[in-house]
Amino acid sequence: MKKLIALYTTPDDPEAFMAHYRAIHLPLVAKVPGLVRTELSLVTRTLVGKADNYLLAEMYFKDEHFRDALRSPENAALGQDLALFADGLVIVMTADIVEG
Repeated sequence: MKKLIALYTTPDDPEAFMAHYRAIHLPLVAKVPGLVRTELSLVTRTLVGKADNYLLAEMYFKDEHFRDALRSPENAALGQDLALFADGLVIVMTADIVEG
């Protein structure tokens, strides 16, 4: 299993950010082919490191679908929206899930 991870720092207007995220961005996420599930976490407290993290979004994919998902037009649309509402607020990463 693979993940696409987006870590957002605290926006100037958290309410407007979340309104856009829920109404526009999440429906675009749902259209990415091969998506198994999405998990959102609002950061409540930072114990170590920079204290300005706000939201963690994790999108899960089966290994065999991940490359095609990242190259899809739906993911490109997702990236375009991301640039509009979260420019300078987000770090996007990929990860392999390692069972502990």
